[in-house]
Amino acid sequence: MEAILERCAGLDVHQETVVACVLYGDLERKPKQEIRTFSTTTKGLLALHDWLCGWECTHIAMESTGVYWKPIWNVLEGAFTLVLANARRIKNVPGRKTDVADAFWIAQLLRSGLISPSFVPPVDIRDLRDLTRYRRKLLGDATAEKNRIHKILQDANLKLTTYISDMFGTSGRALLESIINGEVLDADEIREKVKTSLKRKVPELLEALNGRLRKHHRTMLGLHLDHLSYVEKQQEKVESEIDRLLEPHLPSVELLITIPGIQKDAAAVVLAEIGNDMSCFGGDSQIAAWAGLSPGNNESAGKKKSSRIAKGNKSLKAVLCQAAWAASKTKGTRLASFFYRIQKRRGQRKATIATAHLLLRIIFRILQDRVPYREIGWDYLSSSTSSVEYWIKKIEAQGFNVKVESAEAS
Repeated sequence: MEAILERCAGLDVHQETVVACVLYGDLERKPKQEIRTFSTTTKGLLALHDWLCGWECTHIAMESTGVYWKPIWNVLEGAFTLVLANARRIKNVPGRKTDVADAFWIAQLLRSGLISPSFVPPVDIRDLRDLTRYRRKLLGDATAEKNRIHKILQDANLKLTTYISDMFGTSGRALLESIINGEVLDADEIREKVKTSLKRKVPELLEALNGRLRKHHRTMLGLHLDHLSYVEKQQEKVESEIDRLLEPHLPSVELLITIPGIQKDAAAVVLAEIGNDMSCFGGDSQIAAWAGLSPGNNESAGKKKSSRIAKGNKSLKAVLCQAAWAASKTKGTRLASFFYRIQKRRGQRKATIATAHLLLRIIFRILQDRVPYREIGWDYLSSSTSSVEYWIKKIEAQGFNVKVESAEAS
């Protein structure tokens, strides 16, 4: 392997220890090596930092081993050019698996420039990413608690959900509190607790409250409602912290919300996952492949096999699929037209993934060029020029040459 770096190091990262291998020497000769093991405590990582500085290393590579690489990255960031490698892509040959051998192999690949760096956003984007992912977890927790409350109401034969569309609105929560406290409500008391159009349903609500409620049901309802209230308070704190971290990135948020199907929450998730700097990615096709939204490339002996998409970034993929579904419901937009054109041929699931793929490529161009989204309409393929160019590209993709002549000339 041809060397391109004179002094570099490879780190084999574990929970308790990190093995460092430094390679140095002339590029035309076999490199010399120094290997040492450090603790992953802060004191040990600072010693690692000083040791690497002593050897005048310029580039450091490590595997993305769980979350164990993060404290090492935080200590070394700023002093060296750091490269985070996908463990699957730098796997050593079988039979050579030791900590020292792994560290040497990583250093050797780095010295030859054979490691493709993984995307690691700056600190503020990493903080925003933690919060947006935690917000998603809290939303799931809140939904789970609401489902448990619905289940207990049905178990106690309290048919409130038949007449109240939002059981956790002002009226629903007031009735739940009364149930938990063991209150026996009459029609007048129910009328005082409910709001708006529910006042016309007081007789039905009175009948719905006539169930088989036991003390056990009231206890469980109280536990679930208390936990739901706690989760909702946590959500408010997380939302305020997300808003604080988004302040420096509000111009990017304003650009992203011009895209149909993307609102502020989705824009925050997108920025948290890919950041503001699009130079980290090679292009729109590369970022789509990184996110796991590009069709799989599996061909052998002239036969195409499965084209399943890769796993990619789960958080980014999830929010883009939600945005794609929302965009499909917009009227007169290019994205809705694209979605239904794919859906007719390939079905709803593949149309959602294809639209999410298109959305990400649009997002890449918007953040790269710093221009808002420009809507070209539902019938963007029906105009004479665009339609002809579209079909010419389709025919040329099949291996044919196309010559276009005007009908008047013929």
